[in-house]
Amino acid sequence: MEPFKIKDEWYFNMRWREGERGVLPILVATPSDDVRDGPYVYPKGPYPHIQAAKGRRETMMWAVERTDGGRGFGFTGGHYHINWGNDNFRKVVLNALVWVTGANVPEKGVASSVTEDELMMNLDPKKGSKPKPVSNKKK
Repeated sequence: MEPFKIKDEWYFNMRWREGERGVLPILVATPSDDVRDGPYVYPKGPYPHIQAAKGRRETMMWAVERTDGGRGFGFTGGHYHINWGNDNFRKVVLNALVWVTGANVPEKGVASSVTEDELMMNLDPKKGSKPKPVSNKKK
């Protein structure tokens, strides 16, 4: 996996069992102070408990393996269809899906590709908007 940066509606300030016991963070980032201050939430912030955590890294995708061998993962992204065109975003989700099934994730991750035409295929037209082209370049 390569680091990547995309625009999404990431949820953070997740609440975990004691000390994230049993949770393996997969995607982690530090929200900007502007994001923590709101007004990006509903009802409109800011919220003192979120502002108090400024600078804290937040887990936005995680895996859990139960003692009985069951597996699961959680993910707070996936809000913008265009992000599926980012190779690394798509790879991390595909890797998690393969892992959940109990199969072995390939050493270099799940290989996949999608063209811009394939990505835009079968989308319902949205009034007054057109998706921006996909970029896999690091920012």
